[in-house]
Amino acid sequence: MGLLTGVLTLPLAPLRGTAWVVDQVLLAAEREYYDPEPVRAALAALVDDLANGRVDAEEFDRREDALLDRLDEIEAYRMRTEKGS
Repeated sequence: MGLLTGVLTLPLAPLRGTAWVVDQVLLAAEREYYDPEPVRAALAALVDDLANGRVDAEEFDRREDALLDRLDEIEAYRMRTEKGS
């Protein structure tokens, strides 16, 4: 960016800064949302709940299916983002 461009676009600097902050928040939210570790931890807790009788087999199957679907969604997202990189 040249000196003249920098001076002329100086009034837009707060907007550029705000846009950068929004991008960083969005990236952090995506990393957290698409992190498989909490889903894996929930699966492990669910298995433990089944083993200790806190959930029955039907509830286990329903919740396990939802968690496995979530892991599939995370994997598909990661594949899409790796191809786009």
